[in-house]
Amino acid sequence: MDPLARYDPIVADPEAFRAACERPLPSVVRVNGIKATPDRVARAFEAAGVGFEPVGWHDGLFRLADDVSPGNTWPFVHGWVYGQEEVSALPARVLDPDPGERVLDPCAAPGSKTTQLAALMDDEGLLVANDSNLGRLSALRANAERCGVTSVAVTNADARHLSLKSFGGSERRSEARRTTSDGVEPFDRALVDVPCSCEGTVRKNPDVLEEWSPSHVEGIAGVQRDILGRAVEVTRPGGTVVYSTCTFAPEENEAVLDDVIADHDCQLVEFDLDVEHVAGVAEWDGDRYDPSVRRAKRVYPHHNDTGGFFCAKLEVAA
Repeated sequence: MDPLARYDPIVADPEAFRAACERPLPSVVRVNGIKATPDRVARAFEAAGVGFEPVGWHDGLFRLADDVSPGNTWPFVHGWVYGQEEVSALPARVLDPDPGERVLDPCAAPGSKTTQLAALMDDEGLLVANDSNLGRLSALRANAERCGVTSVAVTNADARHLSLKSFGGSERRSEARRTTSDGVEPFDRALVDVPCSCEGTVRKNPDVLEEWSPSHVEGIAGVQRDILGRAVEVTRPGGTVVYSTCTFAPEENEAVLDDVIADHDCQLVEFDLDVEHVAGVAEWDGDRYDPSVRRAKRVYPHHNDTGGFFCAKLEVAA
């Protein structure tokens, strides 16, 4: 079974979609605002003879020349930049955390979105970066240290059953936060970038299609539902949760959202993306979802010459 062929009914231009999936993915770096500015990085790249060009929708992203590896540049070594796929930079911007807030990143390793969140928060507040895979925490810690992040608390737990007690920090908005029934001090925001079938990464990892199977999609969707549901439970009333994946599968995207908004006191809200995209799908393979799932955004590889991505924004009921 060709995993990509199953999406012909929901992709407006299947040929362009397939062709884009077969092209190599451009190499992109994100400027780490804790240590540098886009102008400073641009000057450093020019001085080092590194070929690059700015990404139009985000002044803190640079596409590198084909012969450049991000990890071999000295701005990378010094934590000025982070090698991050272009569309991977979207969900943190959608979450839009403020300095001083309590923010949860339940599936954090190896740290691309964690370090981006920290920079958006001016490295102020509390950023809990959790991952269930103990072996990946060393990469998360190393990347946070390289990028100069000091506001992060790294934890190792199953994100489906997070039971994080208070990590301290500011007591502002304490009345809005309160504590949950199991003693967790709620977060202001959560970025839920879950493990998935990774079809959207096919341009940099063609093997994902060979490893794809319907049973894996079905199994991982259950995990995703539990992680997103728990994130909603530990986010304060009126708080924001962003859900994202790098897969095209509605079973892992809209179906997960449909289940979570039915079982938890939250709703999907509108938001803007700075890149070309299409709305979420409300019907798939005989199933119908809550119409609000169309507020989610799908980014296909042929839209912006990127990987594939899915993103949705939820608000916890006040």
